[in-house]
Amino acid sequence: MAYLMLERGLSENTRQCYLDDVKKLINYLNSNNLELKDVTLDTLHNFIAELHDLGISSRSQARIISGIKSFFRFLKLENHIDNNPSLLLESPRIGRKLPEVLSIEEIDEMISCIDLSTNEGQRNRAIIETLYSCGLRVSELINLEINKIFLEEEYIVIKGKGNKERIVPISTVAIHEIMLYLEDRKHLDIKPGEENILFLNRRGRRLTRVMIFYIIKQLAELAGIRKEISPHTLRHSFATHLLEGGANLRAIQQMLGHESISTTEIYIHIDRTRLREEILTFHPRNK
Repeated sequence: MAYLMLERGLSENTRQCYLDDVKKLINYLNSNNLELKDVTLDTLHNFIAELHDLGISSRSQARIISGIKSFFRFLKLENHIDNNPSLLLESPRIGRKLPEVLSIEEIDEMISCIDLSTNEGQRNRAIIETLYSCGLRVSELINLEINKIFLEEEYIVIKGKGNKERIVPISTVAIHEIMLYLEDRKHLDIKPGEENILFLNRRGRRLTRVMIFYIIKQLAELAGIRKEISPHTLRHSFATHLLEGGANLRAIQQMLGHESISTTEIYIHIDRTRLREEILTFHPRNK
C-alpha cells in the first residue's frame, strides 16, 4: 500500500481496489496449495480463467490484472521474486462503452425540479451546477475545499487522482449558486475537521459518494429522464458539450484531469456528422 501511494501516487480508492485484487490472487493460490514464488504465467492465466468462470466481466478482469501487475512489479522491485510472471499477462479486449449524455435541456429540467423551500434545496442546486460546470469526478466534488474556490477569478483548484492538482474554470451560474448556498451553510453545526469542506449534509459532515448518486437519480426521476445516469453522467455531458461547441481536445483533457489524451478521446464520443464536418473544414485538399 505504501508503494502504491508513494511510488505510484494512486488514489485511496484505487489503492484499496488493487489490494482487494491481490487478496483474490492470494486466496486462489492458497486454495491450490501454491506460494508466490511458484507463480508462473500459466498460473495467472488459470487465475483469470477462474474469474471468467465466476462471471466477472472483462472490464473487471482488466482492472484486476492491472492490480496484479502492480503487485508483481513491487515484488520484483523489492527483490522478493527473481522474475516477474505477469510481464506477458494480457488484459481482455474491452469494447468502448460510452456513458449516457444529458442534453442541456435535460440538465435544466433536473435543476428546475429542485425544491428550494427545503433545507438542502440550494445546496443540491449548487452541486448540480458545479458538477456540470466543472466536469468533476464525484470524489473531487465531495472533497472540494472552500479555500480552493476563487469566485472573483472564476476558477477552482481541484485535487484529482494521485493528489494531483489542476485549475478548472467555473461558470458564473455555478458561482452564483455556490454564493447563495454559502449563506445557508452558515446556519449548519459544522463538525470539527469539516470547516473547509464546501458541501455538507444537515449534520455538518461532508457528503458521501452514495448521497450524491441518490440526489442525481432522484432529480432525474422527477424530471422524467429515463436514461441510466449517475454523477459521472454530468462529467461526460460537460466534456461532450464542450467538444460540440468547438473546444480544443487538449483543453478538455486538462480540465478533466486525464493524464493521457487517448483517455479523453475514448471518453468523448464524436458523431459521424461532426467528424465529417471537421474533415471538410480543416483538411487542406478541401480548402
